[in-house]
Amino acid sequence: MISTILTASVVLNAIITGMIVITLGIIFLLERKLLKREESLKKTLIILIFIASFILLIAGIIGIMFIWNYDFSTYIQDMSGSILTFIEDSVGRIITTLLVIFVSLSIMKISKVTLNQVGKKEGPFKKRKRTIAKVTNSIIKYILGLLMILIVLSIWGVNVVPALAGLGILGLVIGLGAQKFINDLISGFFIIFEHHFDVGDIIDVQGFKGEVTSIGLKTTKVRNWKGEVKIVNNGEISTLINYSINPSVAIVDFGIAYKEDIKKTTDILNLELPKMRLEFPNIIEDPKVIGVINLAGSSVDLRVIAKTVNEQHYAIERAIRQRIKEILNEHNIEIPFPQIVIHQED
Repeated sequence: MISTILTASVVLNAIITGMIVITLGIIFLLERKLLKREESLKKTLIILIFIASFILLIAGIIGIMFIWNYDFSTYIQDMSGSILTFIEDSVGRIITTLLVIFVSLSIMKISKVTLNQVGKKEGPFKKRKRTIAKVTNSIIKYILGLLMILIVLSIWGVNVVPALAGLGILGLVIGLGAQKFINDLISGFFIIFEHHFDVGDIIDVQGFKGEVTSIGLKTTKVRNWKGEVKIVNNGEISTLINYSINPSVAIVDFGIAYKEDIKKTTDILNLELPKMRLEFPNIIEDPKVIGVINLAGSSVDLRVIAKTVNEQHYAIERAIRQRIKEILNEHNIEIPFPQIVIHQED
């Protein structure tokens, strides 16, 4: 009779436990579907959903333990006693650990803020400062993180000397098996500190031209004008072209008819083209005609050049072409089209 009652009680407890588990599962499935619309929900509502889910999970676990007659009072007494004993014995180490973590995080925060401010300062070396600031902040973060872990472990009685020796041996093994990786790191170091290029520079590497968006010790990211991003291992950058070191030069070639006066045309253009600097601030040196560059089949070709802010010469070239056409039309100077002269013998 007693065994039958016990069996019925176990079955009932198992059924109730199953119902609680199924209910919790349904609730979490609903929560997952609801959170898929995260963009349409407010942050406060999302936090409340997470808190409610956590509370329901704890309540379900406690309910299952209560159904199976788990002795909470004894467990809580034992746990509280052990926690109090642990705190009394380790209060010094706990305070020291918290102090080490606080100091480390404070140094990381101060260095990040300071370096970011340095990188934002205006001046001729702004891009250089920003690049060095990012790399330095990354190095400081990793070094401080490693030191913090080692110090905390030593506070709690862990012998870190074997760990450091193990790291040295591991580093040697990794170095032998990852020479390409080490080569990338060394190349990245020299790229940054020898100032080959900075974040924001326009470079051409491996036939890919674009703006440097990120420089790391291992890889460099370059984005072209179409939005395509190329990630290059620093060790593979053997040669490159940096277009951002010096100003760019806009070059425009055009032709006039053989019958036109070259000196007159040159004088007119050298008088009118410099006025473009008022409209285009990216021009840093007046456009000027440098002379005849070719005697073509039906035209005398001349060249105009203008010094511009680096990589801004494309738009300036288009504007100069348009202005040359307008000036030549205003002064009735003929821009020839291809012609073929046929001689007929009598």
